Amino acid sequence: MEHITLLLAIVIVTALVFDFTNGFHDTANAMATTISTGALKPKTAVAMSAVLNLVGAFLSVEVAKTISGGIVNEDGLKTEVIFAALVGAILWNLLTWLVGLPSSSSHALFGGLIGAAVMSMGWSSVNGGTVVTKVLLPAVAAPLVAGIASLLATRLTYRISKKTDQKATAKGYRAGQIASAGLVSLAHGTNDAQKTMGIITLALITGGVIAPHADPPLWVIVSAGIAIAMGTYLGGWRIIRTMGKGLTELAPQQGFAAQTSAATAILASSHLGFSLSTTQVCSGGVMGAGLGRKGGVVRWSTASRMFIAWGLTLPAAGLVGAGAEFLTKQGPWGIGLTAALLVTGSGIIWKLSRRNSIDHTNVTADEPHAAPAQEAQEAPGVVTTAIAAVTPPPAGTVESAESEAKVPDRPKAGAVNDPARPAGATL
Repeated sequence: MEHITLLLAIVIVTALVFDFTNGFHDTANAMATTISTGALKPKTAVAMSAVLNLVGAFLSVEVAKTISGGIVNEDGLKTEVIFAALVGAILWNLLTWLVGLPSSSSHALFGGLIGAAVMSMGWSSVNGGTVVTKVLLPAVAAPLVAGIASLLATRLTYRISKKTDQKATAKGYRAGQIASAGLVSLAHGTNDAQKTMGIITLALITGGVIAPHADPPLWVIVSAGIAIAMGTYLGGWRIIRTMGKGLTELAPQQGFAAQTSAATAILASSHLGFSLSTTQVCSGGVMGAGLGRKGGVVRWSTASRMFIAWGLTLPAAGLVGAGAEFLTKQGPWGIGLTAALLVTGSGIIWKLSRRNSIDHTNVTADEPHAAPAQEAQEAPGVVTTAIAAVTPPPAGTVESAESEAKVPDRPKAGAVNDPARPAGATL
């Protein structure tokens, strides 16, 4: 490590910051359904996820190899290009976290890397075949596979437990949820932690510290695993709320089916070296579980906002990465300005997040500041709420309802439930 320059050290630190944001941005993937169904307490859930993320980081390096030697050409790649890519990825991660959207940290990183590389060396620097086969195709296929598997698994679990005691069954599925959530966390470590390993390894290759196509050094694996585990423990509570309550209402059976399907898809992709989005896979699993229960409905207003964010992630992070690379090409002052913009932008987003703080104490509560229009869009996801929406609100008591029917012209505001005012009194 004696050959690491100041710029390379800045890139490594920035990559670990991205890994940290990846951790709290993606905590919802493993633990949102477990928290929303009450299988685990919020703080216990994120602590468990953090430990298993760290363990998963040591299980494979296939995804790291894909990033360090597949997405862009290493020849002629400069260290500042990687720094610019990380700036784009971090800012997009923070922005989508602020609005509670479970977008893809992986695609933010890829978008930033592609945008910065194109600005530096042109389109020839991007390996289009690798991007299509190991990034774009898994992005489309993996959520569909997880969603269909989750839908079928949910229907199967309800069919199997149809004649059993519901309370005993729910208790068993909660235990199954804890196990499947742990499996998702382990899978997340095998896939997402390696993306930072890959980007640091790529930076070390461009800096001449290690040879091209080399595996990540042990210290890179350890530091990336610790960074993502720390971010996971912090908890991305905003996105946990969206995943756990915003897409659909989940019972323990559905949560178990969603998490098991997602974990299977992620582990298989990690083994094959596909750098997929764990966020998209887990979201697909949740939506499939919502559709798999009889009477269950997905809140498509929330899902459509997620789809838009998924589609914007690659180009948006790419544009920011390209802009950051334009600045870094100007020399040391450009690199310093880019770093200052990153710190300033992150600080502004954090400040805005304090206006409506969400943490482990209120993550399972309904959104207190939701606009009426938004509530109207989200409510059709639950059948009973939809019925209530078209039913006149009941009076406070049967007696008050009868008296209101006898005196139809009596003002209702402030008088219906006032015991101190006679039944026939007027304002």
